[in-house]
Amino acid sequence: MTDGIPTPAFGRRRAVGTTFNDLVDITPSAHPADPVVVTARRAGIKPAAWLQANAETVEAHLHRTGAVLCRGFAVGSAEDFAEVVAGDDELLNYVYGSTPRSRELDKVYTSTEYPAEQTIAQHNELSYTISWPAKLWFCCLVPAAEGGQTPLADSRRVLERISPEVRERFERHGVKYTREFGSGVGLTWQQTFETTDRATVERFCAENGIQAEWGPHDTLRTTQVCQAVAEHPVTSEQVWFNQAHLFHPSALPQDIRASLAESGAGLTRDACYGDGAPIGDAELEEVRRAYEAETRSFDWAGGDVLVIDNIILAHGRRPYSGSRRVLVAMSGTTRAN
Repeated sequence: MTDGIPTPAFGRRRAVGTTFNDLVDITPSAHPADPVVVTARRAGIKPAAWLQANAETVEAHLHRTGAVLCRGFAVGSAEDFAEVVAGDDELLNYVYGSTPRSRELDKVYTSTEYPAEQTIAQHNELSYTISWPAKLWFCCLVPAAEGGQTPLADSRRVLERISPEVRERFERHGVKYTREFGSGVGLTWQQTFETTDRATVERFCAENGIQAEWGPHDTLRTTQVCQAVAEHPVTSEQVWFNQAHLFHPSALPQDIRASLAESGAGLTRDACYGDGAPIGDAELEEVRRAYEAETRSFDWAGGDVLVIDNIILAHGRRPYSGSRRVLVAMSGTTRAN
């Protein structure tokens, strides 16, 4: 990465003459946030080979539509998926993550481990920080019996739906995120920072503009002011890029929110404007309506590999029934200007 621009993906390209396009069918995106679909014409084709041979084409699709879905390729295990993402130059750990997940292989994780009946709202990964992955890789090994889609939303179009007044307020002040670790609710700081060493935590926080305050009984409180809108480092397009709608108390069910207020219990995470002023519920409802209007879904098939531009597209998860096994990896680092 140079001057905030990610190094091109699939850096270890093969010197091959063929682009393998005689072995696949390519279906263009029909709507913003719909992925370009690359379907293998016969069994046994490795997606890593096609992705590396067509790296520039894949990058162009990602910068235009935000997602490429590889379907019908030879992917049946976590090891197969690891082989796919190994073609990228910079795979990332999930440090400072905000949701529970397990490490499957080196830098390959399970997708968020929330109860199946819950919806995960649309968001750009790690947009509550000043440093985030450029791309996300998903692999569906076992699709849900029903539901379980990973819906996508175009963050450029979400931004266009935000009223000028709300957008200006968010852009001017940014978003301040507060997180509490060690209360017995939510992730521990050891899980979040993937370490048991306090010095490592303090170093990470210092490098990323995060204020860290240790409390009694091995508790930790972090605060950070981040962007509300981001600029894509390649296309220069503006996108809505924050998670105020997820960290704010209005994201909680009303009964839980009322119970916390009555008991005086603290929140494990919160969001306000960067100057400390509260964000109104109505403002965040406008944001949620914008996401809802731009959200598109497709049904997973076993062996699917989806790569998305994490700045252009937000993602989430639909509730589901039955078994569901989706893995994720992250690559490329982008930092706020």
